[in-house]
Amino acid sequence: MIFIGASTGGTEAIKQVLLGLPQCVPPVMIVQHMPEMFTTAFARRLDGLCEIRVKEAEDGEPLVSGTAYIAPGHSHLAVRRASSGFQCSLSRAEPVNRHRPSVDVLFSSAAQQIGTGAIGVLLTGMGKDGARGLLEMRRAGAWTIAQDHDSCVVYGMPREATMIGAACEVVPLRDVAQHVLKQLAQPGSGAHR
Repeated sequence: MIFIGASTGGTEAIKQVLLGLPQCVPPVMIVQHMPEMFTTAFARRLDGLCEIRVKEAEDGEPLVSGTAYIAPGHSHLAVRRASSGFQCSLSRAEPVNRHRPSVDVLFSSAAQQIGTGAIGVLLTGMGKDGARGLLEMRRAGAWTIAQDHDSCVVYGMPREATMIGAACEVVPLRDVAQHVLKQLAQPGSGAHR
């Protein structure tokens, strides 16, 4: 499963990553810091551009391959294990790192629920949201990617992640989708190979 977090400059960065993913990818869960009145339109716009389906996440919704789920601007998004597989979990709990949705909340759930079967991607953004969660993912055996300095609009979140050793690799935005696909092609995808 693929987990993506972004803030400032993230709408275009997410678009570029999703455009590079084929229809057959595992579920993608995304947190983009954005006011709630814009997330539905953002998902709809991406859905019209990408091979994969893109939609705003709904609480309790089953996760299916070939679909990207974007956190609504009013709720934290997490992955939850259910008897039938995995599903979206939404919560209006307190902001984390001053954000709701928070990337750390999503990444932390990925570390706890998915572990080595996860790929974490931290894209451009101000502040440090997502850095600690990406480290959690890496420690749980996930493969983790941070966007590089030169391709970021704001090199905040990926910088924090890189500084604390949360990223298995640091790559330019144009190469992120390709690196994700390369990891998915590895048998037993995860950081500890």
